Amino acid sequence: MSDPDTRDRNDIPHVIAPPPLIYGIPLVLTLLAHRWWPRALLPLPWPAVVGPLFLLASLLFLYPALHAFRQARTNPKPWKPTTALVLNGPYRITRNPMYVGFTCFYLGVTIWANAVWPLAALPVVLVVMDVFVIRREERYLTGKFGDSYRQYVAAVRRWL
Repeated sequence: MSDPDTRDRNDIPHVIAPPPLIYGIPLVLTLLAHRWWPRALLPLPWPAVVGPLFLLASLLFLYPALHAFRQARTNPKPWKPTTALVLNGPYRITRNPMYVGFTCFYLGVTIWANAVWPLAALPVVLVVMDVFVIRREERYLTGKFGDSYRQYVAAVRRWL
């Protein structure tokens, strides 16, 4: 019989780091860079209009996604085992609504701060998310849920 602790350590996608940190650390560092070397992104007053719209969009993805996880009684944290496929709510239009929400949040803060540096770092953040989080999660979910997950992947886009 296998040790439950060992089983739990193997029943995870082994993402490189928690996604909020993958978005948050570069955002904070590049906002600090903006403080030292300011470069405007948009002419005023656009940052104060567009930034909050992206922040609102982030909430429209994040909260329903978390609610869908609660309804399915599974953990949204990728370092914990998944017990169910979440296919309802925003998961009907994107396989990664939380990551779309994090991206909208990142863009909202970037635009509202009117800072070029975070925008320059965003492609790196998205590549790290794709290679070291999303693809690992997809392999894990395919191994765990098989054809059910493959059918979902065929029907719903990774992003938007």
